[in-house]
Amino acid sequence: MADVHPEHAQLQADRIYLGWQYALLHPDPGPAPRRPSPVDEAVEQADPEWMRRERLNEDLLNRPVKIFRTLMAGLAALILLLGLTELLSWSFAILGLIASGGVTVFCSYAIHQGDRAVRHRIREHQAVGDRRREERDRELFHAQEEHAARYREWAEKKERYDRQLTWYAVTVPDEIDRIDVAGGTLPGWSALITLLGATRLYSGGHLTVLDLSEGAIAKDLVELARRGGDDPLVWVLPVDLPRLDLGAALSPEAFADVLAHVVSVSEEHRTTRDLSFDNAILERVLGVLGASATINQVTAALRALAQVGDPRDDLGRGLITASQLERIGTLFGRGVSDRVVIERAWALESQLRKLETLGSEAVRLPPARLRVVSMDRQAGVFGNRVLGTYVTTALTHILRQSPASERPWYHTIIVAGADKLRGDVLDRLMDACETSRTGLVLTYRSLTPTVRERLGRGHAAVTFMRLGNAEDARIASEHVGTEHRLELAQLTETISAAGAGLDGGYVSTVGQADDGEDARDVNHADLREDISFSTEWGRRATEAMGETERVLHRSREFLVEPHQLQQLPTTSVIVTDATAQGRRVRLADANPAILTFPKTTLGEFDEIKEAVLERAEKEEEKSREPSLFENAPPNLGPPPARLDWRRRQ
Repeated sequence: MADVHPEHAQLQADRIYLGWQYALLHPDPGPAPRRPSPVDEAVEQADPEWMRRERLNEDLLNRPVKIFRTLMAGLAALILLLGLTELLSWSFAILGLIASGGVTVFCSYAIHQGDRAVRHRIREHQAVGDRRREERDRELFHAQEEHAARYREWAEKKERYDRQLTWYAVTVPDEIDRIDVAGGTLPGWSALITLLGATRLYSGGHLTVLDLSEGAIAKDLVELARRGGDDPLVWVLPVDLPRLDLGAALSPEAFADVLAHVVSVSEEHRTTRDLSFDNAILERVLGVLGASATINQVTAALRALAQVGDPRDDLGRGLITASQLERIGTLFGRGVSDRVVIERAWALESQLRKLETLGSEAVRLPPARLRVVSMDRQAGVFGNRVLGTYVTTALTHILRQSPASERPWYHTIIVAGADKLRGDVLDRLMDACETSRTGLVLTYRSLTPTVRERLGRGHAAVTFMRLGNAEDARIASEHVGTEHRLELAQLTETISAAGAGLDGGYVSTVGQADDGEDARDVNHADLREDISFSTEWGRRATEAMGETERVLHRSREFLVEPHQLQQLPTTSVIVTDATAQGRRVRLADANPAILTFPKTTLGEFDEIKEAVLERAEKEEEKSREPSLFENAPPNLGPPPARLDWRRRQ
């Protein structure tokens, strides 16, 4: 298979990257096959001791014959001596010589036949040993050949196993309108937002992060964007509220609607009656003040309407004129006798005064692909909710007035801690992003009733991170389905606990922003290198992960059950989305430092698996094609006839 290395793969702008899936396309082949060794049993062969015993037995059997032969030979010598001395007539001597010599020759022949039989048995025994030895050598040779074939096959599998990719991108298409992230911790959100935001920025998109978590979860993303050549804009509210010009260009009607939603942040309206009443009051006040009215002018008018304080103080500061003061007094009747209007005007003024400095020191800011609006954790909780609601509602109105983007998700909005916003505020933001084709990512710490009603609504992908609450974990497991079995890498469990923290906070950049052109060149940006050197995840974890990845090549499976969701690693993300083939459920690791691993790819597992299977099928079909000699007619004969002729020469 072809290697898909992050240095060669390209980010795809039409995909939203949510993490990395650990999967092995080729299973572990196990240990190498054992090499066959010669049989330990000694092959039977002509043992010298056995040969000595055979010869000894033969000698014992031939000893009487040899003795008798010796006697007969001595008798023949005696008869010959007697014949020569004429003590015995030659007629008798010849007969005696013939008889004794014949017996001697017969005995010698018998002894010779016995020795020959012994030699024959020894040769037969040696031949049997040689045949057995050759047979075992042939068996060993065939076993070694089979072992060599098995070892080559194992080596190929081992090489594929060692070279294969282990981390695949988990993405969703940009056809979806929204991504809902349920559960999770601040470090987990930091990893997910860093990865998602970096891939959007490095693919040429724009990103706005509204951080309501008060945890500086986009700090790594800001550093990453700065290293990539961008000058991100960061507002830390309420300190940077005077330099925030969001909503300054809204019409009076839209501005009144925004302020009405801001006032309702602490109230749970079951109907739109109170909201419309606040909106009517604000519209009339803005009608008196004019289209260019500021928040502090609105609060001055509301104080006059509610008869709070001395209106001469606001007249002296130039927040309101005498004619405007007179007109405000007659908006709801002479003397403002309606007590309901007075009470609502007082409530409006008490909450909107937190926005009085909005845009009072607005400066011209350079263009930036990344904009972050965060809440200072040292500020009041209620004040941060008011500021978050204002930014969200003003952003919604800007999106409603903007034309639909030609490319979906070209502009992406991330709202971290969206469960702090009212349900109707979220609904309006979802609708505005859908009509303007703006990507929207909402993260929720807990599954409140408001969140459960909107989780996955419409064409949205839903992701789940660690859910500490048992009830939230139960709801999440029912949403995903407890029948799904997911594979969790041991690397994720080991590294997630030692991941980057969230030390410190944001540093405001709008106060020091200078005018200038955006010099970022996404075509020459190296996301892998930038993650390694500019993010806490990269600096603290890349080296440790790179060493650990070589060792931790294991994983475990688990079912999507409530107790498992409560124990998920910090950076684990369960991604669920609907496709034409059905609903997909995948487990990913959102740690951005995984991109720096040598075995990480920006391709998805299913796509690469399909490509590998297609390539294997093509290679198999190619191997089945007949060769030239298989197709040759039988009468052509073998081609090496010339070799035989040369050999004969």
